[in-house]
Amino acid sequence: MISWYHSWIAAIRIARRDAWRSKGRSILVLAMIALPIVGVSAADLTMRSAELSVEQDLQRRLGAADAELSVSHMNVPIYQSPGGDRSAPVGGYESYEPPSKDEDPQLLPQSLPAGAEVVKDSTGYAKLRTTHGLLDTVLREIDTHSPLVKGRFTLLRGRLPEEAGEVIATTAFLKESGYFVGSSVNPRGTDHEYKIVGAYELPSALKDVQLIAPPGTLLTPLDKALQAAGAPGVRADDKYLVKVGGADGFTWNMVKEANAKGLLVISRAVALHKPADSEVPLYAQEPKDRFGGGSANAVEMAVLATVVGLAMLEICLLAGPAFAVGARRSRRQLGLVGANGGDRQHIRAIVLSGGLVIGAAAAVAGTAIGIALTLGLRPLLEEYLGLRWGGFELRPLELAAIALLAVVTGLLAAIVPAITASRQTVLASLTGRRGVRRANRVLPVLGLIAVAGGAAIALYGTVSETGSLVVAGGSAIAELGVVALTPVLVGLFGRIGRWMPLSPRLALRDAVRNRGRTAPAVAAVLAAVAGTVAVATYQHSKDVQARHEYVAALPHHTGVIEVADNSSYKDVPAVREALSKEFSLSVRADVDRLVVGRPGCDTYSRETGCGRAEIIVPKEQRCPLSESPHGPSDFTPAQAKELRKDPRCAQPRHRNYVENEAVVADEKLLTALAVTDPGAVAALNSGKPVSFDKQNVKDGKVTIRLITDPDAADNARGKGLEKPGEDKVLPVYQVPEGVNGWGFKLILPTATAKTAGLATAPFGSYFALDGMPASEQRQRLDGVLDRMGVDARVRIEQGYQGTNSIEMLALTLFAGLVTIGAAGIATGLAQADAEADLKTLAAVGAPPRVRRTLSGFQCGVIALMGVLLGSAAGILPAVGLRLVQEREMQRFLERAVSMGYESAGTEIYVPIAMPWGTLAGLLVLVPVGAALLAALVTRSGGALARRAAG
Repeated sequence: MISWYHSWIAAIRIARRDAWRSKGRSILVLAMIALPIVGVSAADLTMRSAELSVEQDLQRRLGAADAELSVSHMNVPIYQSPGGDRSAPVGGYESYEPPSKDEDPQLLPQSLPAGAEVVKDSTGYAKLRTTHGLLDTVLREIDTHSPLVKGRFTLLRGRLPEEAGEVIATTAFLKESGYFVGSSVNPRGTDHEYKIVGAYELPSALKDVQLIAPPGTLLTPLDKALQAAGAPGVRADDKYLVKVGGADGFTWNMVKEANAKGLLVISRAVALHKPADSEVPLYAQEPKDRFGGGSANAVEMAVLATVVGLAMLEICLLAGPAFAVGARRSRRQLGLVGANGGDRQHIRAIVLSGGLVIGAAAAVAGTAIGIALTLGLRPLLEEYLGLRWGGFELRPLELAAIALLAVVTGLLAAIVPAITASRQTVLASLTGRRGVRRANRVLPVLGLIAVAGGAAIALYGTVSETGSLVVAGGSAIAELGVVALTPVLVGLFGRIGRWMPLSPRLALRDAVRNRGRTAPAVAAVLAAVAGTVAVATYQHSKDVQARHEYVAALPHHTGVIEVADNSSYKDVPAVREALSKEFSLSVRADVDRLVVGRPGCDTYSRETGCGRAEIIVPKEQRCPLSESPHGPSDFTPAQAKELRKDPRCAQPRHRNYVENEAVVADEKLLTALAVTDPGAVAALNSGKPVSFDKQNVKDGKVTIRLITDPDAADNARGKGLEKPGEDKVLPVYQVPEGVNGWGFKLILPTATAKTAGLATAPFGSYFALDGMPASEQRQRLDGVLDRMGVDARVRIEQGYQGTNSIEMLALTLFAGLVTIGAAGIATGLAQADAEADLKTLAAVGAPPRVRRTLSGFQCGVIALMGVLLGSAAGILPAVGLRLVQEREMQRFLERAVSMGYESAGTEIYVPIAMPWGTLAGLLVLVPVGAALLAALVTRSGGALARRAAG
């Protein structure tokens, strides 16, 4: 036992001295192992520090209050979860009937506990004028001097508001608006100005654009001013901070009493001491996990885990050649150990000790750098996350486990070089001869078994419950199999050398001849490329899916401007002129709408004297699912499924910018909508309406019903009766199948509408752009409309813009950088090991160009083989994870159908698309970059190699 201990102490001492002697190689290996430790430790510190404790979260939500009360949106007695994140009406949603009150619910004082201290917190939304234009802002009224609000926000500079006309603003608002403390701001719709007297931040919402004013000084005056001007007012959302007497705080029984009055409660006492599930009425009414089903980011986390696993494998494979190079550089020293009585066990111990020493150094350095990096980047990380950390959370056990990972990685990377070094004879070690070894025939067989077994496991994971984890494990096994096959595959690559020029042929033959050196380097590049390809394939497939699911509302670079308030219809001509002045238009189509009653009535108005115009679908052409008194519930699931295939029940697949299905316009609208059907253009020019929905047309005619009493029409529909109203029957031209109407069902010429006795009012214009307007043009138009006092909406179809998340983008960039770095490091190590060959070339008189070219091709060949094999290996995890995602989406759809939420025409589309651009870039950039780098760093001249003795 003592002998074993002393032998390892000696081995560690030898390894330490050897690492110190070869500082360049040691630092390189240390950096490879420490790099992921830096990332993982920094991620752990960031996650733990950003994760607020329950007390910290309650402090930021409740301040010094015991609870926060608000009126449930259902305004009926409710049951809630202890945290207040879920609620449901008593009796469930099946028996829920909304109250018939027209007024908004208000929290009455008698609903609060007796003797409670209360602070009202009101929020609303409005547009504020800024130095750039208009900015959507959260307006808040609360007594900032109350002790109950302490901890909810942090005043950074200035002072708290004291009186009416003073506000404080978040730093996000000041940044977006261009204002500063001391500026004056005024909301749109009023000339009253508010002075910014302080700047603050919300610790858990740093990016919120918000103002705070004393109670009754901002929301109420603005609401009155807007309503007086005939514009929609500001709807305030009221919540109440409550502090009750007693040491128990706001108890669970008090929460249930408040629930019986329709109040939703967030209680400090309940959050800190949650009741048992048996005491929660909501869980008795609805299962606790009814809306569970896993995290929405489960597959993304699996991608992250897969790439991290491949990165660790890449580090082991990449560090392995470094230890092998070190062992060969120290072979004389190892030979002396053998000559002095050391056996194979001692040789293995020395090489393994090298991995242990460098792994331990990498653990210490990586953890220390990770801590320092997180501390240094804390302000930037908080701003990026939009959250102030509760503190700097150090968890020694977790950091120790991460550090241990570096030690294990170093040992694993040194295992194969240790075994190889121990098998060399003393004579070969002392003379420097490498000897000849027969190819291992067992390893390729094991590799084939691992590839087949790993692929089978990964495919099984697509149908198992723990799909993502199984797919990741199977992919790792399959990749290990490819790694085991690498020596054989390198030999197969060597057969194409006969058709190459001299330098690449020599480089390829050298790679094949020295497979023990080439295979680990190729495997390291393979592992890194596999991670890149896995991320790229998964992300590109998601992008193709999102592009397929995206539905344009209008043709590309086509837009619409419309006045939001129909009572401002007289301002529409001026709005149209402002549009033409500020934007470069190829066509502008002015559009009017049909009105019943006053021109200011809109489609959904319930005001006295306001009706609506509807296109009536002939009875025999209506969908039975919507016409049945109780809807789809009147049919069996099989009948409902079959009826959804009926053309009468087909749902249009488009994002609708159109609020008026029937409009009055000329042929310019067809041009703006890119409708090229000549029959439609001719019909409008001849005064004939154009229909885009054949379901509305019977015998070449369409019926428009003028409904003067919308309430009576809705009641009739609820009873299965025909809606009362006056019908206008017009002959129409029906466009051919496949012509996209972009949400419009009927376009009427102006003359036809007047002849039929249909009243109209202008509401906006559709337009086609010569080019996308710049941000300055958009802001100028908004400023012009603001000065006109008109609330007009401008929407432009820009096409699919992509939905790549920052996390996946960062992961892709990380994987790509690791790939290039791995190629450079692996080929650099191979070049260092081949230094003797370069000296031989110098000895036989080869010019520097030949040596540089050979060195470049040696590295390029290794990188190219690694990229080819890695591209093939990286496809498996991406395909498996996409299949898992398809299964999860199918299960989600089935669950939605079982709960009665099935929508007509629902399809699951989860494509697997290859990122050919990324693959082409990897195949070209990585080998060419590695070759050029190796050629540049190769010395033009070299000392002649001294012949080894022996």
